[in-house]
Amino acid sequence: MCGISGWMDWEQDLSEQRRVLEGMNKQLVCRGPDSEGIWLSQRAGFSHRRLIVIDPEGGAQPMVRRYGERNLIITYNGELYNMEELTRELKSLGHTLYSRSDTELILAAYAEWGADCPKHLNGIFAFAIWDEREQSLFLARDRIGVKPLFFARRGSALYFASELKALLAHPEVEPVLDEEGLAEILVMGPSRTPGHGVFKGVEELRPGWWLRADRDQVTTRPYWSLESRYHTDDLDETVQRVRDLFRDAVQRQLVSDVPIGTMLSGGLDSSAISASAAEHFREMGFGPLSTFSVDYAGNERHFTPNEFQPHADGPWVQRMSDYLSSRHHPVFIDNSDLISSLDTAVRARDLPGMTDVDASLYLFCQAIKQEATVVLSGECADEVFGGYPWFHREEMVNADTFPWARYTAERVRFLSPEVREKIRPLDYVGDRYSQALAEVPRLPGEDPDQARIREIFYLNLTRWMPTLLDRKDRMSMAVGLEVRVPFCDHRLVEYVWNIPWSMKRLNGREKGLLREAMKGILPPDVLKRKKSPYPKTHNPAYLREVRDRAMKILDEGTSPVLDLVDQKEWRRFADRDLSGVHLPWFGQLMNVPQLFAYLIQLDLWMREYRVTIR
Repeated sequence: MCGISGWMDWEQDLSEQRRVLEGMNKQLVCRGPDSEGIWLSQRAGFSHRRLIVIDPEGGAQPMVRRYGERNLIITYNGELYNMEELTRELKSLGHTLYSRSDTELILAAYAEWGADCPKHLNGIFAFAIWDEREQSLFLARDRIGVKPLFFARRGSALYFASELKALLAHPEVEPVLDEEGLAEILVMGPSRTPGHGVFKGVEELRPGWWLRADRDQVTTRPYWSLESRYHTDDLDETVQRVRDLFRDAVQRQLVSDVPIGTMLSGGLDSSAISASAAEHFREMGFGPLSTFSVDYAGNERHFTPNEFQPHADGPWVQRMSDYLSSRHHPVFIDNSDLISSLDTAVRARDLPGMTDVDASLYLFCQAIKQEATVVLSGECADEVFGGYPWFHREEMVNADTFPWARYTAERVRFLSPEVREKIRPLDYVGDRYSQALAEVPRLPGEDPDQARIREIFYLNLTRWMPTLLDRKDRMSMAVGLEVRVPFCDHRLVEYVWNIPWSMKRLNGREKGLLREAMKGILPPDVLKRKKSPYPKTHNPAYLREVRDRAMKILDEGTSPVLDLVDQKEWRRFADRDLSGVHLPWFGQLMNVPQLFAYLIQLDLWMREYRVTIR
């Protein structure tokens, strides 16, 4: 995987701007530690940082190819999983390919199909192509949004980059928050509204969209979206189709010229991927699969079951590792390392994020990188198949807001009265929620209860899942690790989208359909295991440390967050006995300790990124 950045400008001669482009590229070194490249012309400039996974010699970027009278230049971040089919098709259409690189495939596909090019790609990607003859820039992002891409328009110029930090390295893009940006950070965060780049005048290219810019205009359009239709397969056919699509997605994503493994928690999702990968390894004679798990030092002493985390992962990880005969690598995170990595996680995400949940993933990926360059992860099965509590509990299903943010009103009380008046937080969240519901592709004549479940799935796929994909991309790429997510295969997502809820919750279980599809692949006890999310620390020392650090920020009196928060409310809350307080203010994992940690990350972010509010 890689990092890309660049820009086009109709007034400034970019051939004289190499130093600025190099500065943007430098911000993405972690995404591509293996090599770098710069391409410049009068009107456009591209930069690239490369993480070598396939075709070390033939995949150097930016890549330039000539097609007839056209010179096309690409900078690309991603991985294609239909390279064989695409290669055959393009060769049959008369294209000559000079490498095994998917980068060249995308260039040839663009030369052949133009803006329809992304429709022919199965993979995770974000890329930019400059057409020298037409003097036009084309950007595209994968259907699900696994790979990031931000852009900003300033006068005659358009800038783009994989991460916000690279955009901000250009002097024309400033870290300014307006009212919307404040609301995104203070009440929507760590999620974001699709397309919103938080900083003023910064946008995110939405998943499944492309952008085309020339001298006359900038156009953005979707090339893919979910379509609602009646499901016609019976149960047996549906189970078989899910099994086939899933196993094909896993097998396609195991292609690599560098060491590859899987993340393993012992839960349904990661176990299914690991079992399918191990089977493929045996068939290909590759030897044992490498698996990786994460936990916290001493967590066995502090773990307390709750409705969201019913049991610890450790015994289940061992169960699956033994079952797979994998070469297993357990990773244990120390509490002090976790706290110190809160700052690192902000710098990786460029925004306040999921606090220790981000930090622990960063440390986990850092440890994996010592053994592998690519891993497969079980992300997004819950969103696709309906695994979260808010799919199954009536009060969550019928909540008139994002189901993972039902405590927004509790969160708002920590904001200063002036900020509340300025951003009207509850109205902002309500408007974003209504906007999301207005996008849902409806099925005419659908039963109201089924229509509501369809809404919940849409909210999860387009609002919740991107938060987790952002987290996985930034934390893994911060250490140069490529993470692939088979459950995000768009063919699987499209098929499961229209399966009736009665099938998805087969036997009354969360992800019941997936459990049925994995029969014969996983042992029965793992198939029955109740969902347990990504592990978090239960060490009371973590709560004490983040509370003390957050209060120190308030006490010092110099923090830029002081104008944003209600200090009295924070102090009243911090002075309480918080050992038994339950305030899940965002999702399943972000509770009281994470509330303090979010304040810590907000402070660091505003200081280091020199954020201003206008």
